[in-house]
Parts: sequence; C-alpha cells; structure tokens
Amino acid sequence: MTNMSSAQPALARSAPAALEVCDICKAFNGAVAVKDLSFAVPAGSIYGLLGPNGAGKTTTIRMLLDIILPDSGTVNLFGEPFKRQALLRVGYLPEERGLYKKMKVGEILIFLGLLRGLNRGQARQRTAEWMERLEMSDWETKKVEELSKGMQQKVQFAATLLHDPDLVVLDEPFAGLDPVNTAMLKDVMLELKRRGKTIIFSTHRMEQVERLCESICLVNRGERVLEGNLREIRRRFGRNTILAEVEGDWQFVRDLTGVREAQDTGNQVEIKLFPSADPQQILSALMVRVRVNRFEVTEPSLEEIFIRSVGKVEA
Repeated sequence: MTNMSSAQPALARSAPAALEVCDICKAFNGAVAVKDLSFAVPAGSIYGLLGPNGAGKTTTIRMLLDIILPDSGTVNLFGEPFKRQALLRVGYLPEERGLYKKMKVGEILIFLGLLRGLNRGQARQRTAEWMERLEMSDWETKKVEELSKGMQQKVQFAATLLHDPDLVVLDEPFAGLDPVNTAMLKDVMLELKRRGKTIIFSTHRMEQVERLCESICLVNRGERVLEGNLREIRRRFGRNTILAEVEGDWQFVRDLTGVREAQDTGNQVEIKLFPSADPQQILSALMVRVRVNRFEVTEPSLEEIFIRSVGKVEA
C-alpha cells in the first residue's frame, strides 16, 4: 500500500488544527441551513460531524470544500485562510454516489487519480494497491453498473484516497455496507490516523462515532449543540446510567425514587437516573428483591447524549 505504514468556542484551543471553521452561515431562499457554526478539527484525529438528517451536515461540508460559498464566516485549512490549491491535499467521499456507471472499475479509478494530479503510472499502481487492500481485485474489469451499492461505495472510498490526501472528509461512508466491509473501512480509517492523517466523519449513526472519533461537533437545525472531546462531553453528562444483570422480577425499579426510566435490553436491565439519584440506593433496593449478578454505573452513551441534546433544542 502506498505510504500505508462544548461550551467554549472551538477556536480557542491551543492544539494545532487541520481545519478551523468560524461563524459560517448559509441560507437558501431565505431558509437558514447553517447558522454561526464554529468548530476546529485537531490535526491527526478522527472528528465526528454529527446530527440528525437535515441538520446541515452536508451543507457544512460543501462549504468547507468550496463546493458552495458561505454567506458569511471564515474557513482556515491547514493553518491558513482557505485557498483552492489546498484542496489538492483533501479527499472527499460524498454521500451521493457519483461514479460513471458505464466505465470499468479499474478504468474509473485511474481516471479519477489522473484528475487528482497523479501521473498514469502512479494512478495505475495506487489503483492496484487499493483494490487489493479493499478486496476488489476481482472486480477490476467489471462495469460500475454491475456492482452492488456496497461495492460502489468501496470504489468511491478508494477514489477518495488515491492521491494520499492529508485531510479526508467522509460523508456517511458506511452507507450500504455489510458488517464485514464496514469493519474493513474502519480499519483503513484507523490506519490513516496512525499515519497522521486527519479524518472528518459525518454521520447520524452514533454507534460508529463512539468507536472511532476522539472529538465531535453535534449540530441540529444548522446550529452547534455540542462540541469538543468526546470523553469530556460524556463526563459532563454524568455517570447516571446503571447496567445490571439480575435474576427475578425487576419491574419495581421503575417506581424507585431517582429512577427516570428502566428497560430490558436483552441480557441486562438499563436504568437511567435523575442527576440527584444515588446508585447505591438502587443497588440496595435491587438486592432485597432480586439476585444481582452484575451492577455497573456508566456514563451515558453518545446516542443518549444526542437525544437529550437535540431534544432540548427542539423543546
């Protein structure tokens, strides 16, 4: 493989940033899509740009890449005010597939490599390397229209990385992929991070973000809701979730003081507490009436933080 070996404003950080966005805004026909959005992406990290469908994520990405212009605000790329020349160091995987369906897979990757500044020899070599890495070599002479949606996604993923970009922007990269291929693309993302590449990962699938991202920006209705280090964000929301494995009828837990909700998740009971609740009191109450095999107090999942944060904004 070629070279494969918040509450506070984001721009206040001292850590180097591959990308800085300050107060960008965009409206279409009077409808605001993005409003005063600011965040900074640390160099060499995997950064999650999150939000529900229609939150403004794709519009934001298109402004970062000069596909559309912001109405106001600024973008710094690689420590400097935005210049189109810097886009040669950027790879972009759009949410919508944009492959020429009548072209063969190998041909289209070479063609896209040439467009990104590679000579023909480099384009051929890197095409072969990425097709092997993504287990697509048997599809080299197939036309794009013969591929499944998942295989087309892998072709686009390879095209995004052919020119060895320093910043990789992935908009819903796992769309249409089965678990095996999803795991493969995750491994590649982690390889890129180990090489010092910066990845912006846009999605509404929280479980993927928790496994990959160090920092996030959560947007809703075009505005920033949360931004910063994911671990710190989870800590701010408190350790208010109990995971318990019990034997016996646990339904009485729902009526205990301090319990916000409780549900059976299959192998365990998930109990969510109000901020003032004492987990030890819940444990004591459980032990009186059921056998407790496991009891763990955890920080909330990103999905719960997402729902609680977006819910507050929409309320």
